[in-house]
This record gives sequence, C-alpha cells and structure tokens, in this order.
Amino acid sequence: MKKNDLLALGAAATATAAALAGVKKKNADFCPFCEAKRLLNKLTLTQGVTQRYDNGAALTPPMGWSSWNLFASRINEDLIKEIAAAIEQSGLAAAGYRYVNIDDCWQSSERDADGRLQSDKATFPHGIRALADSVNAMGLKLGLYSSNGTKTCEDYPASLRHEAMDADTIASWGVEYFKYDFCHNVPISEKAPRVRQIELSAPGEAAAAIFTPDDVALKGKARILTDDKDGVRWITGLSSRGGSFSINVEAPEDGDRVLTLIVAKASDAERFLRVTVNGKDEYHLYAAQGRAPFRGERRIQLTVRLQAGMNTVVFDNPVGSRMDSAALQYKLMGRELKRAAKDLAARTGQQEKPIVFSICEWGFNRPWKWGAEAGNLWRTTGDIKPVWPSILAIYEATVRLSKYAGVGGWNDPDMLECGNGKLTLEENRSHFSLWCMMAAPLILGNDVRKFVKPDGTPNSDDPLLQLLTNESLIAIDQDALGVPCRRVHAGLRDILVKPLTGGRAAVCVFNKTKAPATLTLDFKKLSDDAFPALPQKAAYQIRDAWSGDTFSADQTNVSVAGHGVRVFVVE
Repeated sequence: MKKNDLLALGAAATATAAALAGVKKKNADFCPFCEAKRLLNKLTLTQGVTQRYDNGAALTPPMGWSSWNLFASRINEDLIKEIAAAIEQSGLAAAGYRYVNIDDCWQSSERDADGRLQSDKATFPHGIRALADSVNAMGLKLGLYSSNGTKTCEDYPASLRHEAMDADTIASWGVEYFKYDFCHNVPISEKAPRVRQIELSAPGEAAAAIFTPDDVALKGKARILTDDKDGVRWITGLSSRGGSFSINVEAPEDGDRVLTLIVAKASDAERFLRVTVNGKDEYHLYAAQGRAPFRGERRIQLTVRLQAGMNTVVFDNPVGSRMDSAALQYKLMGRELKRAAKDLAARTGQQEKPIVFSICEWGFNRPWKWGAEAGNLWRTTGDIKPVWPSILAIYEATVRLSKYAGVGGWNDPDMLECGNGKLTLEENRSHFSLWCMMAAPLILGNDVRKFVKPDGTPNSDDPLLQLLTNESLIAIDQDALGVPCRRVHAGLRDILVKPLTGGRAAVCVFNKTKAPATLTLDFKKLSDDAFPALPQKAAYQIRDAWSGDTFSADQTNVSVAGHGVRVFVVE
C-alpha cells in the first residue's frame, strides 16, 4: 500500500473514531477508538511464520498427477487405477512423479452415520482405503482433496469445523497428500465473547476447578467489566487482538479435560476464542451466542488435553483481518494432519506416513507470508488455464515470491497444463522450465495413459513424455538446496538464476514475445552476484539442460524461440 493511501486511511479511521465517539453507547463495553483501530487492522496480517511446518515431507517440491485439470468431476476408481498404472508403465514414476491426487467430486454428498467423510458409493464403491492400497502396490502414493469451507467448490461436504475428524479419516485411509481448497470459506469472527466463568472437569464428571474473573491473569486490553444491572463481572477486551487472559490449572495426570466457558449472550453474531495450552496445543472455540428471552448467558464447551502437573491455558482472539482468519484456519488443519499421522502410527505400530499439506487458498490472503508454518506448499494465484496468457500471468505473480519458499515449504503456481489445451511444444517446454526454475511442485494434469503403448511399454518417442521426464530439468527443480530462482533481469526477455548444490547454478533465458530473440549471457557478471554463489573463473563449464550439449565459456550468445526458453547448468 502506498504512503498516501495509508495517510488517507488513517485520516478516515480518525474521523470514524470521532464520529463513533459521539454516538450514544449501547453498552459500557463500547470503545470508539478500538473500533477505529479494528478498521486499520483489517488491512494487516499478524499470523506470520514463527516456526516451519516440518512434518518431514516435501523436502523437495512434490511431483505427481492430479485429476482436476483434465477430468474435473468425471472421475471414478477405475480411472484413478488406470492413471496410476500409466504413471508406473510410462516411466513417469521412475522420473519422480509419485503422487496420484484425486481432486473434488470423489466424495458422497453426505457424511456417514458417524459424521465422517465417505466416498461416492457409485464411482468409488470400494472406498478410498482400498484405492490407496492399489496405488501403493504400484509404488505410488494417493492424494485427496477437501475445502476450508462449509462445502467444497463442487458443493460436497468439506472440512471447516471438522478438521480433527477429517484428518483422522484421511490418515486412516493411507492418504499421503492433501489439497485443501478455499471455496465456501467462513471467516473467523474478530469478536470475542465476554466470559463470566471458566470450568474444567474430567469427561463425565462435575467441574473440579472453577475460575472467576478475579482468578485470571489479564494481558493487553483485557479487563474486567461489572454489569450495572446485576453486578455480574465479565472478562472483556479480547476482540481483534486486543488482549488475553490466562489461568493455571494443575492436573493429576495426562489426559483430556472438558473446558466450559460461561459467556454472555449479546447478539446472533458468532464469537471466537483461541485456547492455547502450555504454549503449544491450540484449540478453536466458536461461541454462537444467540439471543434468549430468559437468560443472558450460555455455556460453551470443548475438550482440551492437559499434562500432569501445572498447565497454563491462555484465551485470546488473534483475528484482526481476513488474512489472520485464513492463516489460523489453515494452520489448524496443518496441525491436525501432523497429529493424525502420528496418532495413527502410535496406535498401529506402523511407520508414520506424513501427509503433504497443499494449501489452495488462491493467494487471496498472502499465504506466502504464513504458509511455511501451516503446510508444505501454498497456491500463489487463482486457477491455471491451458492457455499462454494464464501461464505467463501466474509466472509473473510467483517469480517475485522466491524468498518465501525453501526446503519443506514451496510456492505453488498451480498444476502443470503441459499436454492440455492448444499450447505449442515450445510453450509446454517453457511452462515446464519456468516451474522447475521456481522450485515449484510438478503436478501433471494431462492424460498420461497416452504415454503407454497397447503392449504396456512406454511410448518413448512421444515428445511430451520426453519433455516431462527430462532429467536435467527435474534435477533443477528437485535440487536439495531448495532455493527458487531469482529474476536478475526483467523485460520482454527475463533472465532467471537458481542456485544449485555443489556451487553450481541454473540460468534460464525466457522470451515472452512471439518473435525469436538473441542476447548475450555473461556468466562472469552473474558470478559477481552473491546469490548464485558461482565461483569466479576465467571460463565456466556450461551444459544446455534441454539439448545436453556442453561447452566452456565466460559468456555466450543465446538464441531463443518465441515464447521459448534456454536453460543452462553452469559450474
């Protein structure tokens, strides 16, 4: 945001505060300047990265295939098995494409009798567990889809407010990749409830510990408000990152406890509190307050886990913007996926299968700012299309975000459209090369069955198969250093540089125009920049990543086709 925009917004907020100050207060909790600050908070993000996701998965960008780009809703378990078989038979699996991801429309329109997700009974009649076993038997891994909303994009049951249950379900099915969309999202409320009393009890027992406002530790703008009518004391001032309160609870042993809050009924609007136990375990408490003619309060509950000894429980509402809301929701699902994988391994005694968490939030709420703590990859833009303008626009949006990605957490410019639409072979090559240079996930979306001959052997002469299995380009994408490229020259012809292990670098020249172009690459000049970490040399060993040709030079003239690329590995 520009400086003048901020000044204007500040002036508007000040004017709003002044106007609100003149309005008759509806209750003693009204704070006009707090309301003005809340308006400013809507443009900010506080949910940054304090620690990386670190689930042991996606240490290099994930590679695989997804059903959506080509098949959309026209999927069934036989098709998925055919695709998996083609990935193995064509040599794609050997090249690194291991995930077979089922996108939307795999699920039934209803959850089962226990409230759990279930597959469509006609198109996936044997269930996801059986399908995962079939895919695993081919040496591949199964991926699945849901949405961070009340419904998926195609209006099937989704996972908002069902995070723990759905994480347990997909882990039990053996799923190892989970794409989490953003359709039908319901933002978390910035408002917190007023709290009169906190109770803790063992499940099925009466409250063993009761805390009143006088028993808590207040922080920030949290305060105690006494109701003029009946003298009831409330904890308030928790909304929009305003403040927090905490209690200390001693537990005789590790185990679950029922946490009950008595909160005020103020309106039909939902209220939200985050509950953090011992600084690590986080729970979300939604207080749908409602109105009542007889009582002005209600009880809301959730189950928390305490450890033996003293526990500190903190209550706050950290939401000040839509960005905060999205970050909290995705971080919650990420934690549940990690927990579910660990719990399953502990119960069964089997080796843990970490679940790659793919955040598909479309870039609306700047997921690159918080995604590395929430999951393994995060979409940087809206959906890709198999047309050149879409690929170019997504590249432009993503290439500038390189500093946010790294080992275990990747910018995701969406799935590959290679082989779809009317892209030329040159455009497919550029598309693939740019994704490799950006250290992006390589998730195919074409009909890979075409890469297999009737006798089950790979169609090695297929130019698209050759393109997608190019060892040099895949090695650039999968390099263990995990550093995306940086654009060192922008214009009609971009120059990208990506550091590689062993003091090497990949250099890409990208011609955005339709006309062929020629330009000079000066490798000595590139080595002056500390970013690629190229050593100073009189001449460098250069390998053309597409042709395999090698030569020694300190600079070279490069001819690039229209909408084309040239990629070199320099050492």
